[in-house]
This record gives sequence, structure tokens and C-alpha cells, in this order.
Amino acid sequence: MEPTQSEMNILSNGKSHNLRGDVGVPMKMLPDEDQFDDPDGGLENEEFLPSEDGKKPIRFTDFEGKTSFGMSVFNLGNAIMGSGILGLAYAMANTGILLFLFLLTAVAALSSYSVHLLLKSSGIVGIRAYEQLGYRAFGTPGKMAAGIAITLQNIGAFPRYPYLEKNCAGIQAFLKGDYNSDLWYLNGNYLVIMVSVCVILPLALMKQLGYLGYTSGFSLSCMVFFLSAVIYKKFQIPCPFEEYSTNSTAAHLSLNISSHGNEHTNNLLHKDDDSQCFPGLFTVNSQTAYTIPILAFAFVCHPEVLPIYTELRNPTQKKMQKVSNVSIFVMYSMYFLAALFGYLTFYDKVEPELLHTYNRIDPYDTLILCVRVAVLTAVTLTVPIVLFPVRRAIQQMAFPTKSFNWLRHIAIAVVLLTIINMLVIFAPNILGIFGVIGATSAPCLIFIFPAVFYIRIVPKDDEPMTSTPKILAVCFTALGVSFMVMSLSFIIIDWTTGGGHAAGGH
Repeated sequence: MEPTQSEMNILSNGKSHNLRGDVGVPMKMLPDEDQFDDPDGGLENEEFLPSEDGKKPIRFTDFEGKTSFGMSVFNLGNAIMGSGILGLAYAMANTGILLFLFLLTAVAALSSYSVHLLLKSSGIVGIRAYEQLGYRAFGTPGKMAAGIAITLQNIGAFPRYPYLEKNCAGIQAFLKGDYNSDLWYLNGNYLVIMVSVCVILPLALMKQLGYLGYTSGFSLSCMVFFLSAVIYKKFQIPCPFEEYSTNSTAAHLSLNISSHGNEHTNNLLHKDDDSQCFPGLFTVNSQTAYTIPILAFAFVCHPEVLPIYTELRNPTQKKMQKVSNVSIFVMYSMYFLAALFGYLTFYDKVEPELLHTYNRIDPYDTLILCVRVAVLTAVTLTVPIVLFPVRRAIQQMAFPTKSFNWLRHIAIAVVLLTIINMLVIFAPNILGIFGVIGATSAPCLIFIFPAVFYIRIVPKDDEPMTSTPKILAVCFTALGVSFMVMSLSFIIIDWTTGGGHAAGGH
């Protein structure tokens, strides 16, 4: 079946192109029988293919990327990073240091391998759009499945960022305000709207993803500040710590007890408290299984990989793989250090949201308040990065024949942000639905789609199904299905039991 002219005209960066009118660009025309297998074949320059000696690097000529290696690392690292970093200390408390390190290392390696599958599939057919890889592998159903998964996954991630803004206690604490006050500047709903209009929307209107490299770098620096504060607080907060509400009375009580010579009782209490200040190296409890999906989705960045690849200067598969590896390694290091020092500060007392645990000691701690603002800034600056693949997926699915249009570009961003803000403000209880979205779309984007696209796209003449790479891809698909079933099972258990443990990790 021969594809329509509109499918042939889609550039991988979401733009359309008039093939008949652009006679100055050399084209590689495919035979009719091969056009379904490569819908973008008419858009490739002959230089895309390697030379006969195989030494010429693969280059894409549908878009001239100008983003540097460092800016690409910032953008991809910012795409990986999410509010889930605040829950990793809690995850370590329920797995132990060694098991957590093993799981985090395994997930980072699997994410890098998944990116490798995407890049290799992209390099074979010369397509740098996730949706078009789906079209190349399975036709229109494949393109729609990829586009819907990207849209659902990223829309599922959107509400967490304004939800953090709405519930951020930083402003109230800085101003020593009453949390129940009716003052407008202490209302989280106004904060959500102001941040969306003044910060997120202007950045989301950028035409190219590469322009966000500077804000991504600033976002990562905010998380470095968060990590530094967590490490510093480990050496400042004693174990066991005292609750803020009882600090003053506890001090007087301890003085009175010691003055009356009740030293034996004090020794027994300190002995019990000290027993809670030893780290667990390998822990298995009722909450351990819930942390596995959280870690499995800690490196979700795959919808952004190909858009960043599109804008990379002098793009090659090896160079983009290096960008991915550096980004994953940086976030892997930050994840582990934040989890380790957060856990070693509070041990079994750590809460699912790390910053809330610091509030139990002193809700007006200036450093922690600054850290909270820094984390809020970091996750806010992540939203424009996440929005780009969603907009391109909508463009590919709903407007495949249309060229770039500023009005449509702006309208999609405004509509998306408006819908998410309305959900956060007026229907916060619906946010639980996005857990199901993440549990279904994330495994597809990270594990299942890259593997099945690779199996379908790589010619059987080069790699038969009995070859090691194809067998690994099949196993990777099975792993993704198992993660999906596990995540959905835990969410259903939470809903039926009224728990709240299977939260997303990104």
C-alpha cells in the first residue's frame, strides 16, 4: 500500500515540505514497493547513507541542528530529572543501600540500552521522530500508538509540577504567614497561574528545543544546590532528631530529668533511639515492591531523545548516544547521592517527600526554604522541555499535512497549560488517574516501543530473530510488559486498600 503524499511530506521535526517545489534539494526516490517501509524516504539526502567504504558517518539533512553537545546534555538531563528525586530517600529506606544501588544501576543501564535501540532504529531509516519510527515499523497504527503514548505520558507528568507549586509552603514560611490565610499572595492557585503565564508559557513558545539549554542548565544547577543542602544537613542534624513542636519542651524536660538523677532512664531511651540510627544495607518489607516501579521510571526521557537528536550540531548516532550516556550518568549520580544522604539523615523516619521531613525539625529553616524554592524552580523549568514532544505528537497525529504555523504552535501550548492548571486547581483528586497513565505509557516508551520498533525496522538479513540483539530486544519487551503489570497491580491495590504508596517517580 502506497502512503499518501501528506505522509511523505512530513519532516521529522514536525514540518511539512513541498517536494515538487523544492527542486534545489537532491532527493533519493524509492521504488513504489519500498515507499511504505520508509515514509520519509523522499526527504533524505543521498548523503544520509554511508559511503561504500562504510567510514562516512550517518548524517541527517532534513534539519540543520545547531545545538551544542553541552546544551543537549542539559536539555536531556532536565528531561530526565523530575520531582521524583524527592522520594528516592524513602525508596532507599525500603530497599536498603545495596539493593537500591543495584536497582538504580540496573535501571540506568537499561535506559541507556533503550536509547541505543531508538538511535539505531533511527539511523537505519533516517527518521528522527518517535511517531515516524512507529509509522515505519507498523504503519499508521504504530504512529498513532507512539503519539498517544507520548501525549499521555507527558500530560500525566504535567500536573505534578503545578501541584508542587500549589502546595509549596515556601512563600508562607518566608513571610511567616498563616497557612489558612485568605491573602491572595499566599494562595497556591494564584501561584500556579502566575508561574504558568510568566515563566512556563514564554519558554514553551520557543520554536526549537535547543534554545532551552540555558534554562535547563539553570534548572540542573538548582538541583545541585538541593543536593548540596541535603549533604550539608546530614552532618548538621543529629540522630535521632527532635520534632519542631516539642523542641522547647523536650529540652526543659531533659534538663529536669537529668537534674533529678534519672540517668538510668535516659540511658535506656538513648539506647533505643541509637538503634534507629544504623543504615540498612539490604531491606525487604511490605513497601519494597512499590519502590521498583518508581526506580524503573526514574530515567524517563525517551520522548525527548529524538527531538534533541534532531537539533544536535553535526549529529551522529555515536555522538547522541554519548549525550544520553552523560545525561543518564549525571542524573544517576545525583539520584544516588540525594537518596543516600537523605536516608542517612533520617533513616527509617524519612517521609515519601524528603523536604517534608526537614519541616518536622524546623519549618522555618532558611536553608531548607531556599532549597524548596530551588526545587520548585527546577521542576518548573522542566515543563517546557516536556511540552515539546507532546506538541510534536499532536502535530503529527492531528495536523500531519500542515507546515509550521505560529498560531497553531502557540494555541497547542496555551490549551495544554490551561487544561492542566484547571485540573490542578479545580479537580486535584483526579490526579490519581495520572498514575495509571504513567503506569501504562511509561513502560511503552521506555521498554516496549524501542524494542519492537527495533525488531521490525532492523532487516532480518542483517539481524535474524535468532541473533543476540533481536533476542535481547524481545527480552526487553517482556521486561516492559512485566513493569506495566506490576505498576498497575500496585495502583489497583492502593485504590482498593486506601493506601498511597504506588506514586509515580518522575
